[in-house]
Amino acid sequence: MIKSLYSEFESDITITAKKTKTFDESEISWNELQQLNGIKSLSKGMEEVVVLRHEKKWINATLVGAESAFLKSIKIKKHALYGKPFFEEKNGLSYGIIGVELMEKLKLDLEDEIEYEQISIYAPKRNLKISFGKAPFYSDQIKISCAMNYNREINQEKILLPLNDVRSLLNYSGELSHIYITVNVGNSNEEIKQKVAKIVGDRFSVQTNYEKNELIFKTSKSERLIVVFIMIFIFILASFNLVASLTMLFIEKRGNIHTLQSMGLTKQSIFKIFFFEGLFISGCGIVFGLIFGYLVCLIQQEFSFLQIPGANIPFPIKFALKDFLLILLSVSALSFLFSYFPVKFLLKNLQK
Repeated sequence: MIKSLYSEFESDITITAKKTKTFDESEISWNELQQLNGIKSLSKGMEEVVVLRHEKKWINATLVGAESAFLKSIKIKKHALYGKPFFEEKNGLSYGIIGVELMEKLKLDLEDEIEYEQISIYAPKRNLKISFGKAPFYSDQIKISCAMNYNREINQEKILLPLNDVRSLLNYSGELSHIYITVNVGNSNEEIKQKVAKIVGDRFSVQTNYEKNELIFKTSKSERLIVVFIMIFIFILASFNLVASLTMLFIEKRGNIHTLQSMGLTKQSIFKIFFFEGLFISGCGIVFGLIFGYLVCLIQQEFSFLQIPGANIPFPIKFALKDFLLILLSVSALSFLFSYFPVKFLLKNLQK
């Protein structure tokens, strides 16, 4: 799920300049990159922070200019909503693709594929001294072909346009800010990255899609361990109910215990009675809990009742035998401990 949310929009490898915002495309050895084994496609890119306007709605966004190959690499058809994802029509008109939350904030109606909604884009001028009477922005109008739905960040910030239109808007000629590389299936992004870095040189930064979202992927890997600790903590809190049940049962049966002791019942036998009673109570909870939990997972896998807000995708569920055994062993161990020691303590006080 994390990969589909945070990696599909990001190309397998991205090249940027280390010290400058843009670089001239003539600085790149395109032939060497294209001949490199393992590279499926290259796409030139340009990114800029802009202001979007539709009627009386204004909002900031990140404008991404790219070539048509970029749309294929990010699997835009899979994530398209309210229309068809394309940059240009046969008549030569250009279109944009906007994040679904940007669409909602601008109050765009994209369901009509005949009359496409039009928005205004304002981009800051370079090297401009602010003075009265001078417009600080380049501006243009663009029609929107569809909305895209990836993750919250993309949905709230990104708008895609053809690279030539973005260059025209920003008054650029041969400048780029990004190069997007798609790697062939079966090739390692890390290995291709090392080869690309040698070709482009030290002036450029080369990152894989995982490195661009490093915090997200590190968090997702550690999240499982955190959830296990939280789960065990909840089990410990729930185990105090077992202690309370055994204590109340012991107090209630105190008279019967004395009677049984006078008839010759040993302390060890009394311990076994209450100890196995605790195991029986917790055992019933373990069995019914595991069955109910498995049914919840199965229902979510089959019917996807629970959706992630904003992403419009089901909460991911995967049932693994090792998880089943982890829960079974951890709860059983806690049940043993919270049955053994309380009963020992209660019998010790009974003697006094």
